[in-house]
Amino acid sequence: MINNKNLSYVFLFIYIIVGIYLSVTNGITSDEYHQQLNWEIHKAAIISLFKNGNYDVLLNYGDRYHGVAFNLISQPFSILFNKFVSNLNGLTTYGGLLVAKHIAIFLTFALSGVFFYFLSYKITNDLFFALISSSLYLLYPYLLGHAQFNEKDIPFLSFWVINTYVSLTIIESLFLEKKISNSKIILLSFLTAFLIGIRIVGILICLQYLLSLIILFNIKNIDIYDFIKKKWKLFLVFTFFLFFFIYILNPIFWHNPLEIINSIKWMSRYFNDICTLTLGSCMRSLNLPSSYYFIWLFFKLPIISIIGICLFPLVEKKIFSEKTRSIYYLTLLFSFFSILFIFILTDVAVYDELRHVLFLVPMIFLIGLINLYYFNRKIFNILGSLVIFFFIIENFSLNPYQYTWLNSFAKFTNIEKNFEIDYWGVSNKNLSKKIIEYSNKNSMTNNICVYGDIYAKEFLTDKNFSCFKRYNQLDAAKIKPLFVYKNMRQVKRSNPKDCKLIWDETYKYSFYNKKISVGTAWFCP
Repeated sequence: MINNKNLSYVFLFIYIIVGIYLSVTNGITSDEYHQQLNWEIHKAAIISLFKNGNYDVLLNYGDRYHGVAFNLISQPFSILFNKFVSNLNGLTTYGGLLVAKHIAIFLTFALSGVFFYFLSYKITNDLFFALISSSLYLLYPYLLGHAQFNEKDIPFLSFWVINTYVSLTIIESLFLEKKISNSKIILLSFLTAFLIGIRIVGILICLQYLLSLIILFNIKNIDIYDFIKKKWKLFLVFTFFLFFFIYILNPIFWHNPLEIINSIKWMSRYFNDICTLTLGSCMRSLNLPSSYYFIWLFFKLPIISIIGICLFPLVEKKIFSEKTRSIYYLTLLFSFFSILFIFILTDVAVYDELRHVLFLVPMIFLIGLINLYYFNRKIFNILGSLVIFFFIIENFSLNPYQYTWLNSFAKFTNIEKNFEIDYWGVSNKNLSKKIIEYSNKNSMTNNICVYGDIYAKEFLTDKNFSCFKRYNQLDAAKIKPLFVYKNMRQVKRSNPKDCKLIWDETYKYSFYNKKISVGTAWFCP
């Protein structure tokens, strides 16, 4: 008979194999070129610093404050697997380099699922709950879709989950008055610095640590002065190594550590003033209403989690009846709302639905599941198991567009007119395939220009296409014939004139009778 532990291993093994395959056969997103450029600039700057004593190439770079810590993990995967990925997808060498990083992104997310499992077990002391909740987390189409290619937000989310678990086990040791080793404190320092090295907003996890301590002081009735007197060495070790690792992992700080202040200012008001279609309204990133976050959370969180959140008044006594559980639960709850309100009150520039606060989603997601579990264990087990099967069906239906997933409340609206569709353009792979098929079928020469985003060239160059232009250059096009494809935010623009539609790339939600169009390919004779 297979027990819960063995079942977990089997599930994780199958999940990793399938997930890696989906990741390396996905499209190339608009962010991946930029992230790779950030890494190349940083690498060139470091080499220049050691060779010539300066790194002006970084100091003069516009996006010098973008963290590149995760590239320390992803770049070895690019080097090792780029040739295999290029051959598998018919990509250029550079395209293979970009897509090979998807393996590192997905594996990092899978690792976060293990720590999500640990967190779930710590709070409930129920292995079956931990298995169901972590399976829901890993199969949640919205997160699984991002985990196939999102090089910035998924690693950040993953390390936030890992840091949360490690920090809370330290807090638990303080509560139980167990000895805490310096090595564990140094590990937390490194993980915290690494999180900040991915995105400077990672500094907010220090607020989460502070909230955990405040909760600990209140639950255990600790005198703060007595606590500091006894534990000051731990704080000193943590602080010293935190600043040391932050300095090492952020090359822009090497010439002046105070650049951390500029980094926070720059990234909180990032210059991209992008319109995100939100419940039918264009909400601009530099002037967001506070309702933006709550609208997207309402339509992005699984309904099982939303139900659980609403049950909080009915289960709070059960949850807070055990002190250790209370520390874990309250840390997740207070951190979620505190950080969300910081984003709202400081008017942080956010776009592309929830991607910049994606790291908050696991917290509120787990809170909802815990509430439902303590409301009624049997109901949770039944609904959780059903939702797992539903998520599997949704992932197959939407692939590779799971990252655009919306819950069933959205199915009562016209999704295409109310929400962003494929804003990262992963449809470029399938649209490129259709252009190649049409060209071959009609024995056309491949010196025809292709108008669209610039990312499809990685799929077309090896097929002897050599002319690539942006969609907004189409009106000025004088030489025909040409190919056009509309995706990303161009999909909502008018169709090209006097052109023949050769493919409409669509997907369909389960229990939704309309196909969603994410992009179209055209031939203009």
